[in-house]
Amino acid sequence: MKRSLLIVLAAAMALLAKDQRSRPVLDTARSPHAALRGVPISAVRFGDGFWAPRRQAVVDVSLPTLLELFEQKGIIDNFRRLSGKKEVRRRGPLFTDSDVYKWLEAVAFVLQERDHPALRQSAARVIQEIAAAQEPSGYLNTYYSRENRGERHKNMRHGHELYCLGHLIQAGIAWQRATGETRLLEVGRRMADYVDREFGPNRRPIFEGHPEIELALAELYRSTGDRKYLALAAYLLQGDPRNEADVPPREFVYLFTIKPFTSRTRMEGHAVRAGYACSGAADYYLETGEAAYAATLQRLWEDMTARKQYLTGGIGSRAQGEAFGEPYELPNQQAYTESCAAISTMFWNWRMVHAWPEAKYMDNFERALYNGANAGLSLDGRLYCYRNPLELTGNPEDQIRNPWYDTTCCPPNLQRILASLPGYVYSTSRDGLWVHLYHASRLDWKLEDGTVLRVDQQTGYPWKGEVDLTVHPARAAAFTLHLRIPAWASPASVTVNGAPWREPVKPGAYLPLKRTWQPGDRVRLTLNVAPRLTQANPRVRENLGKVAVERGPLVYCMEGLDQPPGTHAFDWYLRADAPQWREAWQAAQLGGITRLEANAVRPSGEPARQPLYAAYPMWTTAKATPGRITLIPYYTFANREATPMQVWIPAR
Repeated sequence: MKRSLLIVLAAAMALLAKDQRSRPVLDTARSPHAALRGVPISAVRFGDGFWAPRRQAVVDVSLPTLLELFEQKGIIDNFRRLSGKKEVRRRGPLFTDSDVYKWLEAVAFVLQERDHPALRQSAARVIQEIAAAQEPSGYLNTYYSRENRGERHKNMRHGHELYCLGHLIQAGIAWQRATGETRLLEVGRRMADYVDREFGPNRRPIFEGHPEIELALAELYRSTGDRKYLALAAYLLQGDPRNEADVPPREFVYLFTIKPFTSRTRMEGHAVRAGYACSGAADYYLETGEAAYAATLQRLWEDMTARKQYLTGGIGSRAQGEAFGEPYELPNQQAYTESCAAISTMFWNWRMVHAWPEAKYMDNFERALYNGANAGLSLDGRLYCYRNPLELTGNPEDQIRNPWYDTTCCPPNLQRILASLPGYVYSTSRDGLWVHLYHASRLDWKLEDGTVLRVDQQTGYPWKGEVDLTVHPARAAAFTLHLRIPAWASPASVTVNGAPWREPVKPGAYLPLKRTWQPGDRVRLTLNVAPRLTQANPRVRENLGKVAVERGPLVYCMEGLDQPPGTHAFDWYLRADAPQWREAWQAAQLGGITRLEANAVRPSGEPARQPLYAAYPMWTTAKATPGRITLIPYYTFANREATPMQVWIPAR
């Protein structure tokens, strides 16, 4: 009898673990106002291609070395001191707990795809240290314990208590979905229950100066079905009037959620906080459908993309406050563009497309992914950018890439977005399958009507514009295959089994291929990835007279060491009227890139010897020296040696 009971229990646990592995990064399966449903990481197996070496570097290098640094810097010891395992002083800024939680979430995403025993065991040991540090009340934060216990919930503007909790909850959910184990999630849930007991409309007021917990509470609600977590997220998003007296008016710009989210009319203040607040508000909309949230989200998205976002997808132009500037205030060399800020827009766009399936959201997601976020991790996986400027002087003292920052938010954030990338390729809807991103991969999943489906995707994207998809339903089935046609891809074409598709292919939209699909049907999508020149709005004063170069989803830049000997990168003017592009695949350079060359001119003579100011025109095209300049993808900048770099190039 006992043996039979154990067998049944084991079977039940196996089914539970399988159910958890079938849950996507954003679980909208029961979200009433979601038009799309996510596909789990475990259902998508990446093949060789653009992201393969980047993601392998995360597994082999980034995750292990960051854990080593956490140990060296005493970050894990911060938990051990609370459990009595070590008597040491607390080290690091007050928000370091969140960095460990993000690292755990990244490991969990890796494990959702396939097992890595060493990483799994390392993460399990860290989880033990975290669980042992939790207080009986459920409270857990290594900074606001022992000597700082009296400061709990008194520094809500900058204290990051709920911010850390949000990352703890997300790590616990991801770990459960990877392994079926609930210990870390239970730790996060106990802390969330503590907050819910102590704070709220009829209890003490609270707010979070750094939004993030709202995303976590929404996903905790989806994971547990307990609506109190969604109610707590609503309370934080709506703001509590009792808090306003505690925050100087000038800081309303800095704190994106001190007033009701729906009162916001523009993107302002700290860029990461604003991006996370919008992501959490989008989560709330997916569950409630409140019209005021829909209007605010769309208004803020338009403000960001029309006036305040860099070509690379980065946001946050000012170093002071890591904040948005005024409309069109987008400096290049001083651009702050924190890696976490680009990632926050990706989270936001992912939620927006699940509410409103429009290609513009995934176009924006892709821009940030390939450029603003991708630049944040070095090609070898050991160094990170906190900020990602669009221009560098080449000063060797400007250490733009580093193995460690005391504010270590960006490294594990980059790790978790790359580790979870397979979970962003596809979604389903009532009528079929949506293809958001293109990469060599295999999807093994099912449609919402239960049809078992495999899709094989073969492509050299983004270097090449051809994407081949072979559709394998378990049997002939009628459904719609929605293909994202990027806005930059003009012209674009689609064939099904070799025949041109019967409807126009419109860039900047999803193309619905509605038909009865047979096992083995073939779709070919052809996108124009030829180099193109881009201009900024005239109100972006710094970019007047300049152009940027893009190819497919990639932004390109000039680095000084690639230019003709004896010349300076900043001396060249691109011949926008006749660039005469030359493309060359360089397998041995920068991890394998398509390098571009173009016609350019530069002033004759040595510009450094010319006067600082002179009568106009100081030089003319007639006095110019022609030549060829070289461009590389922006994400590869600063991976060799200190050298000048620029995205926006003067044009003639």
